[in-house]
Amino acid sequence: MGRFAQRSLLERGRRLSTPAIRTFALSKHFGATQALRDLDLEVGEGEVVGCLGPNGAGKTTLIRLLLGLLIPSGGRGEIFGLDCHRQTVEAHRRLAYVAGEASLWPTLTVSETLHLLGQVQGHVDPDYRDVLVERFDLDVSKKVRALSKGNRQKLILVAALMTRPDLLILDEPTSGLDPLMEQAFRKCIGEARERGQSVLLSSHILSEVEVLCDRIGILREGVLVEIGTMAQMRHLSAFLVEATFDGAVPDLSQVPGVSMVEVLGAAVKCQVRGSVEPLLRALAGSGVRELLSREPSLEELFLAHYGAAPTREIGSPDGG
Repeated sequence: MGRFAQRSLLERGRRLSTPAIRTFALSKHFGATQALRDLDLEVGEGEVVGCLGPNGAGKTTLIRLLLGLLIPSGGRGEIFGLDCHRQTVEAHRRLAYVAGEASLWPTLTVSETLHLLGQVQGHVDPDYRDVLVERFDLDVSKKVRALSKGNRQKLILVAALMTRPDLLILDEPTSGLDPLMEQAFRKCIGEARERGQSVLLSSHILSEVEVLCDRIGILREGVLVEIGTMAQMRHLSAFLVEATFDGAVPDLSQVPGVSMVEVLGAAVKCQVRGSVEPLLRALAGSGVRELLSREPSLEELFLAHYGAAPTREIGSPDGG
């Protein structure tokens, strides 16, 4: 076992005697706008927790409070037992952060940027860094100003992952990535979990958190309205079906597993959970001309389960 791995294991044994993240009635308001309200959240050792919600839900506000970039209006947050606001420097030594949109040094090369960020963090696993560079297909000789948004995102992902932190805080980490690179990212999160690293992942993409996370917390207008495993949150797993008919539209309101039925002229739209077989039986012989199915957007799920989704932006320019 190398010196880096030995040190990492020893440090992890000391650091993870307490949860990676713990918040106690954490709150933040901006004037009259309550961006986060009385949030109690815990992320344990080796656990991947997703923070899910539409724009304006308070996801980015939560992350900025955990990073010590905002002063809480009430309550407190802890990173490995360290107060996020009063012990920010010590807490930052134990984590790595990936933003959805990073500001980097345009005149530096990718290699120079990785070296600089590694120096700031204080420790890098060079072998894993090389694996990540290859996995994300990064050209280390290119200058940052020549990189596309997707390649800049890959750069900050590599910079965070190469330090093997005890905690990864990821705010919309796959923004700008193509599907192949999203798969590479998912592999990295799986490796982090296997090593006992903890992850807090903020996203508005339901399928992403469904694949990656052990538990999911649902934020709505700054309130944690629900948290649990995917099995406990199975009511969020649904898909939309839209059918167009040559003749009369059949009544689907009593079909098992079908809800949110909406008739629009010669077409019907509905939400389906569980087996699609009862719906297909109901549609058979009804003169279906066109049939489409898709995963509902997060906004549609929020409308169905938690009432109207928030439309205002709170807490940050991107409405997180």
